[in-house]
Amino acid sequence: MVGKKSKLIASILVILLLTVASGIIAYAQTGITISDEGITINTSDDPEDVTNSIKLLLYLTVLSILPSIIIMMTSFTRIIVILSFLRNAMGTQQMPPNQVLIGLALFLTFFIMSPVLTDLNEQALKPFSENEITLEEAIDNASDIMKDFMLNKAKVREKDLALFANIAGVEQPDDINDLPMKVVIPAFMISELTIAFKVGFMLYIPFLIIDMVVASTLMSMGMMMLPPVMISLPFKILLFLLVDGWNLVVGTIIQSFG
Repeated sequence: MVGKKSKLIASILVILLLTVASGIIAYAQTGITISDEGITINTSDDPEDVTNSIKLLLYLTVLSILPSIIIMMTSFTRIIVILSFLRNAMGTQQMPPNQVLIGLALFLTFFIMSPVLTDLNEQALKPFSENEITLEEAIDNASDIMKDFMLNKAKVREKDLALFANIAGVEQPDDINDLPMKVVIPAFMISELTIAFKVGFMLYIPFLIIDMVVASTLMSMGMMMLPPVMISLPFKILLFLLVDGWNLVVGTIIQSFG
């Protein structure tokens, strides 16, 4: 399963690389050349070549840290942890398999983050590509957009922000949007884990009740050698289907980022 999971992640990264590569090929002019021998950086007196070379290096750098960005600064962490809790609560072992859970979590992440990605493209990437703003301004715009998502839409807990602000020695400003990214990102991550664990606890309760009822019934009937899990599993699946569980869980996850 680990090998299949690695192949899935590698395939997704290859697709993203090919998609972005079509947009950055235009920048690989005389400043930087890419061949079988590697990436060669040439000297140039043309400022436009130097600018395009810097843009190409920036895009390649973003691609290299893309998996970390997806995990740390998006809704992916909350989604995948909740889905994992759901599978464990139902006791279905490896059903759905890891590939399905990761794929569903990725597409839900892209769905939730689509307004943020649109703002990043319109306010940071596109103006920088057209030389309308500097690199520093593009980074500042992108940081403001991501902080707005993490602080306002994902609703980072103030306790987590205060924890990392105190550790970093940063005075809490009047507006939490003025906090630096080094405080916001780790606070966002542990806040996402806390929320996911709370949802996971709520998911466990109905299935735990079914397990207790089945175990008590089997003991009262003297069937102590019969595994309760084998009997309770069909009832768990039936309950999940009766309440339209996938629609309920996915809808709750998406609405939690309102």
